[in-house]
Amino acid sequence: MTVTSNRGATRALAEFAATLDPKTLPDNVRRKLGFLLLDFLRVTSFGARLPWSDWARRYVATVGRAGASHVLFSAETLNPQHATFLNVSFGSSYDADDTHVGAMLHPGVAAWSAALATAEHIGASGAEMLAAVVAGYETIIRIGLSMQPGHFRRGFQSTGTCDVFGTAAAAGRLLFRGQGLGDKNAERKITEAIGLAGSYPSGVAQFYYSGSSGKRIQAAHSAQCGVAAALLTQSGFSGPHDILEGAGGFARAYGDGWNASVIESGLGQRFHLMDVLTKSHAAAARVAAGIDGMLALRLRHGFGANDIASIALGIPRIIEGRLTNKHPVDLQAAQMSLPFSVAVAAQVPLADHVPDLTVLDFEAGLSNPAVHKLEERTTIALDDEVEAASNDLSTAARASVTLNDGRALSLLVAAPKGSPTKPFTDEEQEERFTRELATRIPAKSCADIIAMARDFDRLDPGRLCGLLTGG
Repeated sequence: MTVTSNRGATRALAEFAATLDPKTLPDNVRRKLGFLLLDFLRVTSFGARLPWSDWARRYVATVGRAGASHVLFSAETLNPQHATFLNVSFGSSYDADDTHVGAMLHPGVAAWSAALATAEHIGASGAEMLAAVVAGYETIIRIGLSMQPGHFRRGFQSTGTCDVFGTAAAAGRLLFRGQGLGDKNAERKITEAIGLAGSYPSGVAQFYYSGSSGKRIQAAHSAQCGVAAALLTQSGFSGPHDILEGAGGFARAYGDGWNASVIESGLGQRFHLMDVLTKSHAAAARVAAGIDGMLALRLRHGFGANDIASIALGIPRIIEGRLTNKHPVDLQAAQMSLPFSVAVAAQVPLADHVPDLTVLDFEAGLSNPAVHKLEERTTIALDDEVEAASNDLSTAARASVTLNDGRALSLLVAAPKGSPTKPFTDEEQEERFTRELATRIPAKSCADIIAMARDFDRLDPGRLCGLLTGG
């Protein structure tokens, strides 16, 4: 299916959401979606145990209403809006969820959560849920790509501003799908839902500088507002049919120049979700290459933090400023700081493999004086070779160390592990999923979920949620 609409960006995305036939998805897209599902469940499982997930639970206990949509890893069910909020809070709140580097956002945890919650709400099939997930990913990513990098430079965190449109498209696909694909009424209603979602974007990025826990729910707030927009549209409200491109629309209000052609170019044939990376580390995607560089140098040359006289980091211009601040004021800022992240990577224990940095490693680093001393001995400079290696798929870095014995070591990491050009293997993706989920559910349930991810003809939203409760 190829969208050929010339009616504007908003309607083009709605047409895509309404008419996508999941049976026509290419095999490589379905395979990628399987791994993205496993990664979504892995990060939500870990994140559900963290303190701020309890804050989100307390909030939902106040404002939420019961329904048919599961809270992940629980028998509790809520209405689709607040189930989306809570499940996205689990997955997005510690910065290990999937990322599109060029669009500068996290699409997956919003797309999966909204589609799963809405599918359970109406009793939709796995095939319909899958179509909604794809609509969510493509809407979020394409809007992000069309707005960057000016959107970022103006001070917005695009997960907070763009996810709302994708979850409106995902929930709208399920709520308004009608009796068949190509339903013009469904297309109109999805357009209205996306238009209404344009009233809710929020994602100011001051947390990069001042800290705070606000970023931990930016994706959740954005995602729930998209589901709310679809539910409000179902109840009779509507939004502008040109909310993206209109004279007072999102692109002009939030952008500093936008590329409208990105929205429709290849829509239905070129799937930008193929360019989504899955993370090794609980840190900003654009600092991952620096972390990988430090860990690889340590593993290769056998030195530790006490052996380091100084660190030099080569970066591309895009991360200068927001992601290069030293001495972060809190845990969230620590996960966004390249020099702090690399200092943590210099400190963590090594076994016979390169470890993943978890939020617990960053938390420990904040109270470790040795990490802060390494930050002080770190210099950061723009690097032409790193600039050339960076692109919309991944951000490169050069990690260099001078050791106390006089050795000077350096490594250019063109792309971090998990990026589209350096992906996890099938076995690694499934092992990462099983290692985390086995702490919650039986091995057979893990195997059954992997089987669903390998063959989406087996996908059933209710059964998936049942398996995640240990059933």
